[in-house]
Amino acid sequence: MQITVSGHQLELTPALRRHAEDKLGRLDHYEPLMDLHVVLHVEKKTHKAEATGHNHGRVFHCDAEADDLYCAIDRLADKLTTQLCRDKEKRTTHHGHGH
Repeated sequence: MQITVSGHQLELTPALRRHAEDKLGRLDHYEPLMDLHVVLHVEKKTHKAEATGHNHGRVFHCDAEADDLYCAIDRLADKLTTQLCRDKEKRTTHHGHGH
């Protein structure tokens, strides 16, 4: 998976980039994405992380807010994990076959 991390009006430190890549790189375990674009930004006291990923014609998008960017990245990873698991379950469950 190709992960692109960028900062919007924000100096993106190597530690932040590494944390985002490590945390979001684990999503391949659930459902491999073709690419994932992550944008980190700060508005007043709110830190936001947004991500958009593509996988076989499907688009996954979510965002998360927190008091610091590390926590926002963690929440973003949790939300994306939920989306990917739900999508995978939806595609693999066969409704109406004897149940």
